[in-house]
Amino acid sequence: MSGAGSARQSTGVVGLDELLGGGLISGTLTVVVGATGIGKTQLGLQFASAGDEQEGHRGVVFDCSSRGDSQSHAEYARRMFDWRLTAMDAERQVDVEDFFSRVGSAHRDGMAKVGEAHPTLGDYLHIFDYHGRRVTRRDLDWDDWRNWQAELNARLRAAIAFLYGNFVRGVRRVVIDGLEPADRPGESIQFNLFEYVYHQILRKDPEWVARDLFREAYRRHAEDAARHVYDPAQLGCLLLYTSHETMLDDLISRPLDEGDVLSNANTLIYMGKIRDGNRLGRGLYISKHRGSVCEERIVEYRIGERGLEMTSD
Repeated sequence: MSGAGSARQSTGVVGLDELLGGGLISGTLTVVVGATGIGKTQLGLQFASAGDEQEGHRGVVFDCSSRGDSQSHAEYARRMFDWRLTAMDAERQVDVEDFFSRVGSAHRDGMAKVGEAHPTLGDYLHIFDYHGRRVTRRDLDWDDWRNWQAELNARLRAAIAFLYGNFVRGVRRVVIDGLEPADRPGESIQFNLFEYVYHQILRKDPEWVARDLFREAYRRHAEDAARHVYDPAQLGCLLLYTSHETMLDDLISRPLDEGDVLSNANTLIYMGKIRDGNRLGRGLYISKHRGSVCEERIVEYRIGERGLEMTSD
């Protein structure tokens, strides 16, 4: 179950799929980079919502932000798609004893229809509390860093249950939002969390993910786990990463360090401000799209009621 899938997943943006040679490649990582307010979250929700038509299930949103303000996911989803995001409580103790029966019972009992959130799992998880805290090791004292790690470790099981449970029921798209810029990503608690989620949940064999979820109770649930497998090569992941740079030219010219999450992504999309005379607009550039022909030009876009709208031919 390794390797990228051959199917394309629509971004949900008219015109962008064409620039990408038909859409994003399932089973790969796409990173969208841009400053706050440039439209990354709207693009993420368009990608997630497009799963309703293409796979029969909208995607899920995994929010890593720790700022004092919300990313406005619920407001955007409702306004753009009349989509009522349902949040899973990251602090609630995960009950694994009847996990599979609860994941499947929603459809049998008419509690959720195809394309809707599962009433227990939800389709939105905000893993941290909003504290406006710094997220990198060098900016924190020893106690604060330990508190961060303790909070993360306490909520990892909720993260596994949220993602694994949604994959079991047919979700094939994940939007990871809220990553703040870090000079040294390896020292960021958010990047550490992303690396775990991506490699130990999204790209891992589902029966091994089940082992991490059920832990000492796995043997009791092994047969159910074997009946609820899915193919990780069908899972698309869109990572939304906030940059210091606001101008698109600055993003395009930034160097990529070896081991940087941007250099390891299959697809890299930059979103930033562009200048046209005395006017500033928004521009998008596909910096990388491995395994596919793509347009190598800057395309202007605007933010409308339904999200990103391409404005160039």
